[in-house]
Amino acid sequence: MVLLIVVGMIMKATCNSVEMYAAAHTFYWVGHLGLIYVIDVVVADTTTLRNRLIIMGINYTPTISSTFAGPKIAELFLKNVNFRWAFGSFCIILLAFCIPVMVIFIMNEMKAKKFGLAPEKVHNRTIWESFKYYFVQFDVIGLFLTSAGWALLLLPFSIAATAPNGWATGYIIAMPILGVILIASFVVWEKFFAPVPYFPFHLLADRTILGACLIYGIMFASIFCWDTYYGSYLQVVHFESVTTSGYILNSFSLMAAFVGPFVGIAIRYLGRFKWPSFVGVPFLVLGTALLIHFRHPETAVNWLVMCQLFNGIYSGIWSLTARIAVMSSVKHQDVAVALAIWGMFGGIGSSIGVAIAGGIWTNMLPTELAKQLPESAKNMTATIYGDINVQLSYPAGSPERDAIIAAYDFVQKKMIYAGCAFIPLCVICLFMWRNIDIKEKDAQSKQAKGMVF
Repeated sequence: MVLLIVVGMIMKATCNSVEMYAAAHTFYWVGHLGLIYVIDVVVADTTTLRNRLIIMGINYTPTISSTFAGPKIAELFLKNVNFRWAFGSFCIILLAFCIPVMVIFIMNEMKAKKFGLAPEKVHNRTIWESFKYYFVQFDVIGLFLTSAGWALLLLPFSIAATAPNGWATGYIIAMPILGVILIASFVVWEKFFAPVPYFPFHLLADRTILGACLIYGIMFASIFCWDTYYGSYLQVVHFESVTTSGYILNSFSLMAAFVGPFVGIAIRYLGRFKWPSFVGVPFLVLGTALLIHFRHPETAVNWLVMCQLFNGIYSGIWSLTARIAVMSSVKHQDVAVALAIWGMFGGIGSSIGVAIAGGIWTNMLPTELAKQLPESAKNMTATIYGDINVQLSYPAGSPERDAIIAAYDFVQKKMIYAGCAFIPLCVICLFMWRNIDIKEKDAQSKQAKGMVF
């Protein structure tokens, strides 16, 4: 996973095209999410069910420091060096921190083998046999069908506006149709043909697991509807700098990281997670809906931060309680698989949110700009739409800047409406959970004993 992150960051540092950046971003996020998943599995293996959320909550508290450091570092790189060295520097920093951890893991694996606690791997396959073995074990066909299916289904929403005939363009029509066919083929392949299926359909028969997976995906779909272009919106509409915009954006993750350990402690002593999760509902409603009221340029920054903090509270609660809902519904040996499927729903939800936001942005903003811009600037519509630096170059109070702000205001409102549409679904998902007593579940657990917290 570290290798994938490093490859992605090196590609970003050296890229000269959108296509290469997209490939780099894919490598980076596969590695990034994979690394988080591995850490979660390690935590699950070294903690009891009751204490697990405490450690998982503590695990994300470094976000508190990066909330303040990240935006300032980004601005310094942009002003004094360039974006390439930003990626290059953090590639080196990442390796400096990860290599000692990898050494510790390797040393402990060697120690386990020495004492006979870990079986020795027997390598008696040829390269071709190994290729065939892992091709089947990793269900490469299933992975291709689901990845390509979702990509083809969601991508047209963002690129249809730039197609020659919009949604009437042949390849734009074909992409979602082919996406649906591939997703349907994936279901058929997994159910009837895959020698080693990677998607555990049987787990989703449990309403608690299904509800936890759905709320994680729907939560991110709602967030990314309005958050995808929020950084640009803050700079253009509210005249914030890169640093201040970063602070406002990151106050979301700051609050989520802050509440994490407290959620873990509360669940440990309450022994239940269903009804405490409903505490997040009013914060979801307020944090998302109030963005409609506070989207105007005259809004004070503290109100924007308040909305971000509200959103951080509910996401911090649900990202942990949904985890424990999944983990408490399976045997300990199935926790890794359950967490993987739960994480996949989060990724799909994020992609849906980004696709919705991209569709609204690319289809509405150019039209609204053309409508709002004064006659003298209408010929600049495409240039203004495509470059935030051009948007920021117009001074406050100028007809062009006022027109750009009005267009942003209109589009941001539509994206918030889309995010609000997911709110009732989140509440329904919470009601799907069983009211599991994790204290009792912990007592019945067959988890292997060792250094367990």
